[in-house]
Amino acid sequence: MSKKEAPLEYLQQFLPDGSAALILAYLQEHKVHLTITRQRKTVLGDYRHATGSQNHRISINGNLNKYSFLLTLIHEIAHLYTFNQYGNAVLSHGKEWKTQYRHLLQEFIQMKIFPGDIISALKKSFQSLPASSCVDDDLMRVLKNYDIHAKRHLLVEQIPEGGLFKTDDGKIYRRGKKIRKRFQCIHLSSGQLYLFSPVYQVKPYEPTA
Repeated sequence: MSKKEAPLEYLQQFLPDGSAALILAYLQEHKVHLTITRQRKTVLGDYRHATGSQNHRISINGNLNKYSFLLTLIHEIAHLYTFNQYGNAVLSHGKEWKTQYRHLLQEFIQMKIFPGDIISALKKSFQSLPASSCVDDDLMRVLKNYDIHAKRHLLVEQIPEGGLFKTDDGKIYRRGKKIRKRFQCIHLSSGQLYLFSPVYQVKPYEPTA
């Protein structure tokens, strides 16, 4: 998906049923320039505050499932609210942002937008909200159940130790032992070691004879 500005009506196809009206109200109120972009490996979304010549800008990966898309958008809107109140005087994911993010999440939970399993995972994370939904492994496991292509992928933690897997860029790795919260994996071509999140999506690999 190429990068382009999203008309507000167009945005609805990326959101769960019942969430569009409130999201569109937030974006319109703050005159947000919203962009839906292709998949980015390092970030799910991004926020840039308004300047003298530009409105607030938010970009979201267009390949996310609807619940991941909504959570990522709420995450970025919380940055907007935090900036409007505190400017650059607070930490990016400090207590001020967490307060805004939690408040926004609770609005959508009360509206019964999310399925029960996602609500349970969100409530568990409320006591210590991570900087991003993608670093909350329990929440990520639940969200991945709603990915369209989930059945074609496994999580790194589902690959047996010593088993081979392939990432979306075509690189092949052998899964090693778990080091704290990450799995140590060896890149077969270079022999270099890499650490993978247990919930990183990969494809099992079987070498041809």
